[in-house]
Amino acid sequence: MENRLPTSDQDFVESLIPQRFPFVMVNSIAEYSENHLIAGFTPSEENIFMQDGTFQASGLLEHQAQSVALHTGYKYYLLGKEAPTGYIGAVKSFEVNNLPEKGDQLVSEVSIINEMMGVTLVNVITKVNDEVVAKSQMKTVVM
Repeated sequence: MENRLPTSDQDFVESLIPQRFPFVMVNSIAEYSENHLIAGFTPSEENIFMQDGTFQASGLLEHQAQSVALHTGYKYYLLGKEAPTGYIGAVKSFEVNNLPEKGDQLVSEVSIINEMMGVTLVNVITKVNDEVVAKSQMKTVVM
């Protein structure tokens, strides 16, 4: 398959994850490697996790999880396969330093720590304007 990065083609990005509108929390991929991904998202006023112009912590966690799903989806795309469905198996840690505002560009860096038998352990750091707004470590499971 063709390497289509970086991309902010919303239709292409959505084809790589199982979520659908209004529950899509990623809209771009800047970098991809076997153990790394940089994803982006700009929350709008219409987002289901937006409250009074502020993107809520639950939305940040979902964005981070979907960034991990995007990594898996892009890997399957490169293999010419359909992306699998997955879910968050466990959140070991989740720390929010600041809640983003409507229109802020979230940039999340996913680092794969370990992947075995469909379970992936990841660290995710989300920034706005190079300032860390959230960090997590989670396990995701592919079905």
